[in-house]
Amino acid sequence: MKTYLSCALLVLLTACGQKPIHPKPSELLPPIYPDYVGVTVPATVAPLNFGMADDEAEYLDVVIRGAKQGELNAQGAESTRIGEEEWRSLLQANRGDSLSVVVCAKRADGWTAYRPFGIYVSEDEIDYGLNYRKIAPGYEVFSKMGIYERELSSYAEHALIENTQFDGCVNCHSYNNGKSDVLSLHIRGTHGATLIRSEGVLKAYNTATDQTLGTCVYPYWHPSERYIAYSTNNTRQSFHTADANRIEVFDLASDVQVYDVKNNTLLAPEALKLDSVWETFPAFSPDGRTLYFCAAAARPIPDGLKEVRYNLCRIAFDEATGRVGERIDTLVNAEAMGKSVSFPKPSYDGRYLMFTLSDYGNFSIWHHEADLWLLDLQTGEMRSLDPMNSDDTESYHNWSSNSRWVVFSSRRDDGLHTRLYISHVDEQGKAGKPFMLPQANPRRYYNELFLSY
Repeated sequence: MKTYLSCALLVLLTACGQKPIHPKPSELLPPIYPDYVGVTVPATVAPLNFGMADDEAEYLDVVIRGAKQGELNAQGAESTRIGEEEWRSLLQANRGDSLSVVVCAKRADGWTAYRPFGIYVSEDEIDYGLNYRKIAPGYEVFSKMGIYERELSSYAEHALIENTQFDGCVNCHSYNNGKSDVLSLHIRGTHGATLIRSEGVLKAYNTATDQTLGTCVYPYWHPSERYIAYSTNNTRQSFHTADANRIEVFDLASDVQVYDVKNNTLLAPEALKLDSVWETFPAFSPDGRTLYFCAAAARPIPDGLKEVRYNLCRIAFDEATGRVGERIDTLVNAEAMGKSVSFPKPSYDGRYLMFTLSDYGNFSIWHHEADLWLLDLQTGEMRSLDPMNSDDTESYHNWSSNSRWVVFSSRRDDGLHTRLYISHVDEQGKAGKPFMLPQANPRRYYNELFLSY
């Protein structure tokens, strides 16, 4: 019995600490999952654990060295297991500089040492965490879903609200510049309501009126926290039988209005509720003087669905009265490009506006051709954010409070589920290569997660 126990212990220790033996050098970069090669990260991000992208690798040995100082070693079978304290110290010691990552992978024919790659550690801070919805990618029923909060410096996630607490669909949620104590959240269903938290008080409202199309959705807070811009949308969905996009979500009508939180009144300006125009996706400028939105000429549905194209527009806003101006300016004439704009999001420093560009319609989450674009609000120049885009869907997005980071959803991982990616954007609007939201064991986590962000 004693001999048996000793042998078992020896095998266990060997399996937990394999080291590369005579590795074959390779000039190739390591094929890792997630792809963290050459990304820019904040100094407070959770450890970027990764595995090999193929199923043949049996074990990894990874050495990460700081350009200034520090080094750590991580190993693992499915994924590396980077120590959180070591990782945190290494990033802090190398802010504004790079890490060099050397990957050795063991396969049946032995060890391979790949060409080192770099990870740049930005000096720009990032917010504490993210809020997002996770939902089953079904079409006919919404099943279990919820709004969750994720700490970016660790893998900790907890639910803020789930529809297991009631019978309904939780969806459009918005904060004012990342402030978690200022919230608008919409719930659809039998007991649906719009939840608004302001000045420490949470209230539920029925925002449907006789003068509007329905309940308030797609919220965006005014920087004063007195107003919330909403759209009301008569939304439908349909299914393709022979198209790369499986599903279409579209409006039969939509308008934009402004809710005055202080006076509990809904303002529905005539300029933003024309029957001949579909207005949607409102967003206030950081100075509160401008209301951005998307607008398309009304078309017959379903015949005219692929002719529906939204432009990016703006109208003046008066904070004192809550009223909009009379003149509507078109900032991006996407219709002339044969394209359509959705989800306009201005950076909080007022310099840029990011939006999604797709072939038609406004629900670009289901469009594989959808990409992210950036509009320079000072020069009027706009361009595709190629470092952030892929061959699949890039869609919903938001800025960090200091306007140096962007989180966005993409289907690049498997073409079916939306995953979250984070990218650095510098003061000149140059975007860095995005990195997937880190997980303790990313390959297992994402393979077993049948939900979309």
